[in-house]
Amino acid sequence: MAAPIPASNVYTFRDARAVPDPVYSPVSQGPAVLVLDNGSFQLRAGWAGAGPALQLRSVVARSRGGPRSLSRVGNDIPSLEPLRWLLRTPFDRNVPVNLELQELLCDHVFQKLGIASEGCVDYPIVFTEAPCTPLHVRQMVSELLFECYRVPKVSFGIDGLYSFYHNNKDLSPASGLVVSSGYHCTHILPVLRGRLDAKNCKRINIGGFHSVTYLQRLLQLKYPGHVPAITLSRMEEILHEHCYVPEDYIDELRKWRCPDYYEENVHKMQLPFSTKLLASAIPSEEKQERRQQQLKRLQELNARRREEKLQQDQERLERLLYVQELLEDGQVEQFHKALVELNMDSAEELQSYIHKLGMAVEQGRQRVLGDALDSKPQNMFNMAEYHQMYLGTERIRVPEILFQPSLMGEDQAGLAETLQYILDRYPQEVQQELVQNVFLTGGNVIYPGIKGRMEKELVQIRPFGSSFQVSLASHPVLDAWQGASGWALQNVDCEEGWVSRKEYEEMGGEYLKEHVASNRFSEIQLPKPASRSTPATNQETETNPLTTAGPAQP
Repeated sequence: MAAPIPASNVYTFRDARAVPDPVYSPVSQGPAVLVLDNGSFQLRAGWAGAGPALQLRSVVARSRGGPRSLSRVGNDIPSLEPLRWLLRTPFDRNVPVNLELQELLCDHVFQKLGIASEGCVDYPIVFTEAPCTPLHVRQMVSELLFECYRVPKVSFGIDGLYSFYHNNKDLSPASGLVVSSGYHCTHILPVLRGRLDAKNCKRINIGGFHSVTYLQRLLQLKYPGHVPAITLSRMEEILHEHCYVPEDYIDELRKWRCPDYYEENVHKMQLPFSTKLLASAIPSEEKQERRQQQLKRLQELNARRREEKLQQDQERLERLLYVQELLEDGQVEQFHKALVELNMDSAEELQSYIHKLGMAVEQGRQRVLGDALDSKPQNMFNMAEYHQMYLGTERIRVPEILFQPSLMGEDQAGLAETLQYILDRYPQEVQQELVQNVFLTGGNVIYPGIKGRMEKELVQIRPFGSSFQVSLASHPVLDAWQGASGWALQNVDCEEGWVSRKEYEEMGGEYLKEHVASNRFSEIQLPKPASRSTPATNQETETNPLTTAGPAQP
């Protein structure tokens, strides 16, 4: 978590750096099954029953046309920002389409897991895929695993369903609505009596990636002077540690309008800064500050001179007033001697000089008083405060795009509307069965308060007084891998769900054996092309039967 300073709600960025993964020893006991949760944000891999040994970003740093040996994968990249322009991912949204980069990721995983067999990976593999994956994509992945790595058998399953069954082990068969929100999109998967109803699955093209980029745009518009420091990595940190989902978005916005509520709940993100960076970023302000310091020194010098002159004028005025008192007391002889010393000829000249000197003394006092007011301590330019970003309504505005995609300009339905659309496609008794187990999973549902928000949305779309149940995955990020691991241990010796190498060669790469957490397999039905030798008149005869009955009657 970020390090807060509670007195002023100031938080610093951790700017965590990735640590290269160690090389593990291969398993030596029991049936070994490899589990790969192939997510578009993060790839998690390990041996079934032992926990995910590897968790790495699904990115490859590789220059265009560069050799494979110079590629850096996942956690071998300490910081993504300096190499952001070199990063490549095998995914288009949540579907792997670049098999060359996918092969680099798999090579890295197998090497780190200590697989030393030559020419093959002699272990069964459980591989996660997206709901309703295109057959061509599955064919490419199967070809990679069977042809390149020569694995003995493979099982494909949906990450959200693995997480669902991992958290619903007591329900057999389980039914419910699985809301799986990932990095690029959100899927709503209806499960009826243990099997996926693929016809009614829906996808919302909103995920964690959209939240990160939306937050980056908001803060760059709000703080144009800090655009280089507002990086995607820091936005991910803000999203994971400072954002939350309110039960009522509009009511929460009204609370933020109160100054006291704002001061109490605003999070101030401290950006790193240095004097060199400041000199290159705001040179005009530094020059202006230097001019102000020089002007201040001149003002202090002039103020000291005014004080000295005022003191001299006051002493001279006191002496002249003393001479005037001699005349008033009748000491004429001493008065005339004093006039001679002052180089004056008459009492009128003395009176005129006293009047002028008195006005000068009064004006001098006013100037000195003004200098004293100007010299009061002022608030100096605070370098740290200048490099702070204030997170106010952004903390709730960014996660809200999952429920209101229109906030970021997307013309599609939100999560609650899509849920209602899916439920309306079922009869009332099936609807009631589904809403008894609304399950939230995926890395994009880790916001505090999202469970309460889903309950409030269901209250609004369900009939009055009806019951429902919303549950959150025990670990939304890792439960998909844990569910796949549990399924692999229970079914490693079964044929159900596993595609062997022989079946791959016979049925093709798009072939899938169904199981409780898999997609539904639909074979491609291609129409047979018509023979070139078939006369065109046959088709015309089928479409127009009047042609066989002679000429048309008038």
